[in-house]
Amino acid sequence: MKKLIFSVIALMMTTAMSAQNYRNLFKEAGHSQKEIDKKVEAVFDSLFFGKDRIYFEVGDSMGYVSDLKNHDVRTEGMSYGLMVAVQLDKKDIFDRIWRWGKKYMQMENGYFGWSIQTDGSRRANGPASDGELYYITSLLFASNRWGNDTGINYLKEAQYLLDIIQPKEVTMPSWGGRPARTVKQSLIDPTTNLITFVPGANYTDPSYHLPVFYEIWAKYGQDGRSDYWMECAKASRAYMHKSVHPETGLNPDYNNYDGSLMNSRGIIGDCFRYDSWRVPMNMTLDYTWSGGKDAEWQKWYTTTIQRFFYNQGIDTFVDQFNVDGTTPERILSAGGYTKLRHSLGLVSTLAAASIVSDHPNRMDFVDRVWNSSHQPYEDGYYDAYYDGLLRLFSFMHLSGKYRIIEPSKAAKTSKKKK
Repeated sequence: MKKLIFSVIALMMTTAMSAQNYRNLFKEAGHSQKEIDKKVEAVFDSLFFGKDRIYFEVGDSMGYVSDLKNHDVRTEGMSYGLMVAVQLDKKDIFDRIWRWGKKYMQMENGYFGWSIQTDGSRRANGPASDGELYYITSLLFASNRWGNDTGINYLKEAQYLLDIIQPKEVTMPSWGGRPARTVKQSLIDPTTNLITFVPGANYTDPSYHLPVFYEIWAKYGQDGRSDYWMECAKASRAYMHKSVHPETGLNPDYNNYDGSLMNSRGIIGDCFRYDSWRVPMNMTLDYTWSGGKDAEWQKWYTTTIQRFFYNQGIDTFVDQFNVDGTTPERILSAGGYTKLRHSLGLVSTLAAASIVSDHPNRMDFVDRVWNSSHQPYEDGYYDAYYDGLLRLFSFMHLSGKYRIIEPSKAAKTSKKKK
């Protein structure tokens, strides 16, 4: 009976996910497929192998993605690197990043330390929840694309993480003079079914919400928790409705599980800043991959936030706001620079939202990212890492190359052997 229930759930998810429409807005804008393919590959090559690259190979079998401005390796960038590699069928890069992260970043409790020195020494003694979110999804896609008998059992690694992130008491090792201690950790808050900012935290980050990722876990994770993951997806979509301002579409970097502001005194938290840039792209991905399960709200949201920024000046809008659209009292710095700027990362995510938006000038956002170049800003600030990755993801979205990876012939053959 249990197998029958899971089969029915899988069939329902397969039917829903078959409705995706991977639009190629660059082609709709008049660019040829050859031109688009060349552009996407050039953006990838500049980020991973160019003079200002963020990807570095170590020895014969490892590599890492570095946040150059902060001189470290983060689970954010490593998991993004995995997703890029599996989407673009770069198996060697995927395997190198996974091996480096597993060797240097995975902690005794199974989670990954969110910040590590480039030499592999530990900077942070705890995880950030978005890292595991992308790790699991990327591993499941790798299993689907390449199978599990080419040196790394991607499915087994994903299933291990799916177990690790369940609510449990874990021992945090001693580090930096702080003694070992036992804490309650869970990637997903057990009361609300919402992703935590860090496992065990009592608040969340709107930019960590990718509801369709849970549906991917339900469909391909084979961990017996399909119904639970579907509930998490449902809760995440409902939360996002409460997390954005009704007039501007802006959300804070962090907030309470009910979507309300935390009213924190810190500079990070209640304002639309760097983390928040990702939300337009995330909601675009959820819309596309889920077959438009939350289409009505997501169309309203993407149209509203594009309208806000278009009215600010499509070539001049800045990158930090209070959620009501006013200017924050304090500006969050990055890379030693404290300045409001017209940031490439935000330009990129707003362009991706054009896939969903009904804004009459939505294609203007697409044109801006197509014609963008990744260069230092006028004051010398240059973010190869965050701006660069968001730009690459935008190009993947807008070219129709960012997709659910279904099991390939190689993956199916691998499963039959087992």
